[in-house]
Amino acid sequence: MKNIFIFFLMAFIVTACGEDCYNAPQTIAFKFVNADDVNLITNGSLTVYSIKDENQVEIQLTKTSEDMIILENVGAYNGTKNYSFTSNVKAFNFSIQSSEFKGGCDGYQVNKLTFTGINIDVTDEKGYYKIVLQ
Repeated sequence: MKNIFIFFLMAFIVTACGEDCYNAPQTIAFKFVNADDVNLITNGSLTVYSIKDENQVEIQLTKTSEDMIILENVGAYNGTKNYSFTSNVKAFNFSIQSSEFKGGCDGYQVNKLTFTGINIDVTDEKGYYKIVLQ
């Protein structure tokens, strides 16, 4: 019985430590609405939009079935990066502060998003940021 226990203990240690793992930063999603809480992509008001980082590199965006925008491959760094959102409705800036993940795996975590711009209101909803563009 003692040998079986030691075998399982060693197998667990080798398995837990021997494999590389990576924690990607959490997904960042934006939902754009007007003052009446109507989705601007759904109603056709927001048709052209893009996000660029501080080096003017365009960020890949994915539109969801709920007409939200997911920012792809952001937050995988230590420190703060600045981004600019431009569209046919409004432009604004935001920054993402990230740090290394402190856990059993390598990776990064998003610590803070900060938005700046005129006439925008942002709320952190469950799983996405609701951005009111007026």
